Amino acid sequence: MSHVLRRTLTGDQPTIVRGEGAYLIDSTGKRYLDACGGAAVSSLGHDNRAVRDAVARQMETLSFAHTGLFTNEPAEELADFLVARAPQGTGEGRVMYLGSGSEAMEAALKLARQYHVERGEPQRAKIIARAPSYHGNTLAALSVSGHAGRRAPFAPLLIDVEHIDAAYAYRFQRDAESEADFARRMADQLEERIQALGPQNVAAFVAEPVVGASLGTQPAPAGYFRRIREICDRHGVLYIADEVMCGMGRTGSLFALEQEGICADITTMAKGLGAGYQPIAAVMASEKVVGAILGGSGKLWNGHTYMSHAVATAGAMAVMREIEDRDLLSAVRKQGARLEAGLRARLEDHAHVGDIRGRGLFWTAEIVQDRASKKPFDVSLNLAGRVLNAAKDAGVICYPSQGCADGTAGDHVLLAPCFTSTDAEIDLIVEVMANAIDTETSRI
Repeated sequence: MSHVLRRTLTGDQPTIVRGEGAYLIDSTGKRYLDACGGAAVSSLGHDNRAVRDAVARQMETLSFAHTGLFTNEPAEELADFLVARAPQGTGEGRVMYLGSGSEAMEAALKLARQYHVERGEPQRAKIIARAPSYHGNTLAALSVSGHAGRRAPFAPLLIDVEHIDAAYAYRFQRDAESEADFARRMADQLEERIQALGPQNVAAFVAEPVVGASLGTQPAPAGYFRRIREICDRHGVLYIADEVMCGMGRTGSLFALEQEGICADITTMAKGLGAGYQPIAAVMASEKVVGAILGGSGKLWNGHTYMSHAVATAGAMAVMREIEDRDLLSAVRKQGARLEAGLRARLEDHAHVGDIRGRGLFWTAEIVQDRASKKPFDVSLNLAGRVLNAAKDAGVICYPSQGCADGTAGDHVLLAPCFTSTDAEIDLIVEVMANAIDTETSRI
């Protein structure tokens, strides 16, 4: 019996003993092509020597020094790197480090609150987010999340957060509605909600530039985030960009928001920041937010013990160097185009695939019972989980999820291969995923 409190307490799990490129290898010798990066984490695969060496070197000199008294070189270098490459308009921002995406979202919400209090607007406490969305499993992050299934067990503990619709074209775009009109209509929900709450009461709007687990790699329609930026600026509302899953190169640019032509006031990042080699997340505050604090207390009101951990930041800096020095953003765009083309060729006309969507190396197939009506399969069938099991048996790992249709029902399978994937690996992912979807939908 295992004494690990696993995500599932019943049944056995394979024991992974080694990573080799894009593959995980278990104790029996079975190899699994990691086509989802363990929730879009392992962007460099599982045995990157440069990152491993950087972590080991840092361990030889300094692991930890409390940030209440000290800083360290890796944390400073990584912050310089991220701020220099942030979307235009971020300015001379600053970065704080944490241990997970959930922690980063908690810190971002507290930072938004501090910004308004420092500026003499303590009444600004309302948060607006979108549904479907997922922003983390700590209580405030889960409160912001618009995913009914994940929220339900903890509902009595959650804070009050307002939600508007995500820009989910497959289900929300009207017949004959242009992309521009759809973008404007969805973004204007934010304007309407701010007016309903009173602009003077709203602190922040939270949204993923490309929606991750809850909706399955859904990009926004062109112009959507420009309109969001206009609305936030008009009402003094901060925009918090959750790039925990979609950032750090996953969509073909270092920051996903670069492709929308705007910057956020606060940006969260994790997963691909450390690529799985060390636990790390970060919050970037724009020059505007930093300026309010400098003009007020001059102190950050939210601290964590392991902020700016030297080993974690050294590892993340090595990840960033690998991405930049090897021009892996170009590889993401190239292999992302191959992945998209393969998925469309095999699944676009499939009787039970309603939508294929994504950007870069971040793609999803949404599985439906009926294409014409877009009716999802009954949630109890767990089609997405069954596809995962079929693919896993064939040696490929994907990321299954439910709830995209209404927060509970709606199956989709997400793919997030490593940036160093070969043509053969991309083709194998497509083949195995198509076969798994064929097999499992034919059994219903």
